[in-house]
Amino acid sequence: MKIIAGLGNPGKEYENTKHNVGFLTIDILAEKYGIKVNKIKFKGLVGEGMIGSEKVLLVKPQTFMNLSGECLREVMAFYKLDIENLMVIYDDIDLPMGNLRIRKKGSAGTHNGMRSVIYQLQDDGFPRIRVGIGGERKGDLAGYVISGFTGENRKIIEEAITKAAEAAACLAEFGPDRAMADFNTKKEKVKKEKKAGNGAAGPGADDTAAAGGPSVKDAGNGTEE
Repeated sequence: MKIIAGLGNPGKEYENTKHNVGFLTIDILAEKYGIKVNKIKFKGLVGEGMIGSEKVLLVKPQTFMNLSGECLREVMAFYKLDIENLMVIYDDIDLPMGNLRIRKKGSAGTHNGMRSVIYQLQDDGFPRIRVGIGGERKGDLAGYVISGFTGENRKIIEEAITKAAEAAACLAEFGPDRAMADFNTKKEKVKKEKKAGNGAAGPGADDTAAAGGPSVKDAGNGTEE
């Protein structure tokens, strides 16, 4: 069994914001594989189903981002799974908008939700899928990550979240090596995007989100959680 968790903040005011790309990815997985993520358990919303031949539990912690680890600690304790059977999907301000980065393990970086997960599990040896939300930040970091997706970057992030869902399915069925080979954004592409961004707004400007499932709408700023 695999646990696939997407990080985010609960509540309508946050549902289409940059910090919620993890939730949005879970929504796409749920729709594609017919899994209802509506059972309240482990301080989160969960749903059990199948991705190919692999049994999975989709999880959306409802603790607010900074306490996400409390939910996943309860999930892992209940199912008594090895840490490698958990994967976490979340936004990354340090990656260019729309880029994907899959890793087998690692630190939390600057992400408070991941800091909570690693602290509560006392282990960082689980795969993770990071979705880039980096761009031209206006104002403070907290305001940026809980702001919505606007402008031409909408399509970029919609495609990225769809790919993140595909990557999660691949990782669940075939493991992290296959997922990294197939879905990590190639360095050549990143260089081209950076070069294109020197003249005009490109994949590093402001914002956007989801496709293939729930669409991403414009969302305003809220209060940091």
